[in-house]
Amino acid sequence: MSRRHRPSGAVLCAALLGMSVLPASAAAASPSTFAQPRPPTPQQCLAASGGRCLTPAALRAAYGLPPLGAPGPTGKGVTVGVVVSFGSPTIAADLAVYDRQYALPALDLQIVSPAGKPPPFDSHDHDRLGWAGETTLDVEMIHAIAPGARILLITTPVSETEGLQGFPEIIRSENAVLGSVDVLSQSFAATEPTFDSADQIRQLSRQIYPRAKAVGVTVVSASGDNGPVDATNDGQTLFARAVTDWPASDPLVTAVGGTRVQVGADGRRIAPDSAWGGRAGAGAGGGGRSEVFGRPGFQDAVAAVVGPHRGVPDVALDAAVAGGLIIYGSYSGGGWTVGGGTSQATPLLSGVVAIADEKAGARLGYLNDVLYRLGAAGGIRDITAGSNDLVDAAGHRNPVPGYGATPGYDLATGLGSIDASRFVPALVAARRGHTLPLAGAAGPPDPGARGTASPPAGPVGPGPGPGSAPHQRVLSRSAGHGLALPVLGAGAAVAFLVAGVLGIRTMILRRRRRSGAMR
Repeated sequence: MSRRHRPSGAVLCAALLGMSVLPASAAAASPSTFAQPRPPTPQQCLAASGGRCLTPAALRAAYGLPPLGAPGPTGKGVTVGVVVSFGSPTIAADLAVYDRQYALPALDLQIVSPAGKPPPFDSHDHDRLGWAGETTLDVEMIHAIAPGARILLITTPVSETEGLQGFPEIIRSENAVLGSVDVLSQSFAATEPTFDSADQIRQLSRQIYPRAKAVGVTVVSASGDNGPVDATNDGQTLFARAVTDWPASDPLVTAVGGTRVQVGADGRRIAPDSAWGGRAGAGAGGGGRSEVFGRPGFQDAVAAVVGPHRGVPDVALDAAVAGGLIIYGSYSGGGWTVGGGTSQATPLLSGVVAIADEKAGARLGYLNDVLYRLGAAGGIRDITAGSNDLVDAAGHRNPVPGYGATPGYDLATGLGSIDASRFVPALVAARRGHTLPLAGAAGPPDPGARGTASPPAGPVGPGPGPGSAPHQRVLSRSAGHGLALPVLGAGAAVAFLVAGVLGIRTMILRRRRRSGAMR
């Protein structure tokens, strides 16, 4: 989901199979034990989570995209920017393994660090492991959906957690690359009340999102992985009232919530999508009413639901681990895992927008006003089942009730999900006459840009300001045997397939910063 990398919700949710977790400070096992040497089989995923984990081919089929290698747009000529704290030291090598496994074309990946190079990678730092996982999930998801698109990986030297921390560096970095990207994918977030004031959030927003809209860059953000609540400033305790996350709450950003997708071996749905939430220890898509932003004009038609507030999310895509994308990362030793959270849903939508950009031959830019006019004929799939209730590993429902998925717009899934076979052409048609030229094959936006052969590590760049030293979130603890897992990025829920004597068990790890992230 979005988490900031403060891991996505700030809580480590217990596994679907009831696996317990220990605080990060109790780390005893190597993170490399949380992955397996081969991609999980459908049978392993079904046994672990009750749902099929998805290959790139199955995921594309589930969203109405043509098979890999078939005629049709792939995102060619489009650049997607992925913004993360630190990045991953092995992302180039991991992509090579991923591409070989799934017959994907080599990715045109560039890594830039406009706000300063991240410190050298530390495999014992759970925060760094979490952000490396987030990086892997974001990049591999976009590549699976839009294999022809170029990805600009934008790393910062400071961990994004709750409140202001990490955002000055993120905004500085995003401003530096606006001329070089067509889509910005943000799998991070902070709970609105963790900032000093609503005006502090508005000031941050004004520094980047109006400019992105003006130059035609589409901005997509994760809505969180803790349903109607999210973390307080300590990154561990949830607010006892309904809250939402920023930047997803900004009306100039397209907010992405979570669904559960149930498909067969061929990627075809065997049941309608439902809201992500309501299952023990499995996380829940973020949604609710902003305390900072008023209702934008594009939500006037759903005023009965959002009231005078900006409502979140706008749309919702695959976020449940029971139906997550298989991914590969070797930054902690190597292995295959399964993604989840709105940090998975966000790059998924970013990839679809890249395909639409290619089809249009231009930047489609700001989408929210168009999304609310598309309807079913335009590829919007209304979701009417489930809720984003947050339930802990022991089966206790959070006292703050979630929102149910109902006909029309709701605060669990927004307008619903998408069918790309209709969504892409409808989006292109709706934006005709309101597009701007693609960034094209522009060179790196700053002298510190590095190609795929160079990992996102090196000497420390300009240091963070006072009080912005990186830190890690403590994972929740539950009864039973425990495993120490790295904290994920803001708002993200990460699922891990863990090889064990009795087979594979699925775990969701979430960091308070909402991006979904992975191991």
